[in-house]
Amino acid sequence: MPEVYKQSFKQNYTNNVDLSVFNCGLERCAPGHTWGPGIRDHYLIHLILAGKGTFQTSGKTWELNPGDLFFVRPNQLNTYTADAQQPWEYCWVGFNGISAHRLASLLPFSDEQPVHHTQRPEEMYHAMENIYRARGLRVQDETAMVGYLYLFIAALMDETSERKPHNTNTSSQYVLNAIKYIQFNYSHDISIDDVAKSVGVSRSHLYRVFMSNVGKSPIDYLTEYRINEACKLLRTGSLSIAEVAISVGFFDQFYFSRVFKRAKGMPPSKYAAQQAAAPADDSPAPAAAP
Repeated sequence: MPEVYKQSFKQNYTNNVDLSVFNCGLERCAPGHTWGPGIRDHYLIHLILAGKGTFQTSGKTWELNPGDLFFVRPNQLNTYTADAQQPWEYCWVGFNGISAHRLASLLPFSDEQPVHHTQRPEEMYHAMENIYRARGLRVQDETAMVGYLYLFIAALMDETSERKPHNTNTSSQYVLNAIKYIQFNYSHDISIDDVAKSVGVSRSHLYRVFMSNVGKSPIDYLTEYRINEACKLLRTGSLSIAEVAISVGFFDQFYFSRVFKRAKGMPPSKYAAQQAAAPADDSPAPAAAP
């Protein structure tokens, strides 16, 4: 029996709110090793490298072998178990962020079929291995991990296109264009009507496609994006609250403070003070179970 091992990394804090690596690692499991039944609060993809096991979700069970990937969605009850005779060895990556829901919809997984067999297992393994090798607590490490995550997702998206060659999702394109418009114009006095007009759809249709593809309304996305950008500026400590508010598209400082407090549980002044007082954390991040 090959030796059991586990190598893992987990992020405790992220600067990348758009997309971030939550955890990643490699493991050769003990016979019968089981996770669950339980739920995750992030997206999680496993790639089977050797051995076999089972994945259970939504009342169904899949028998998995090398080259298979299985996909765990947030708040979805699931269980996965290594075979008692040939326990699997796998690698994994967990991710979340504002764009995670949209990117997940472009992968070769669905609620009915959360399992995909790749024709390029070595390529997928090296893509996931690169994420793990780039691990670290510095901003540049985190940025490298997210970069490698995008490359891994892009490789999976290629297989989605091969699997569904005639599938074009117009609503996803509307959302992508709307998000681009928001990211380039959030600091201006824009409304959701402006966003809808920029992509050529009605406000009500934009609401429907956002809820379907992103899981939140356009106004919630715009507000969340502005608040997260405000957090970045507040962490620098170089701008006043009024200057931060204007910089992210809020031209009423008191309204900005109310929205910020509702989103973060504290006023921006307290958030800025906490960031200024927080010591730099150079301690290693703890390992996390996949």
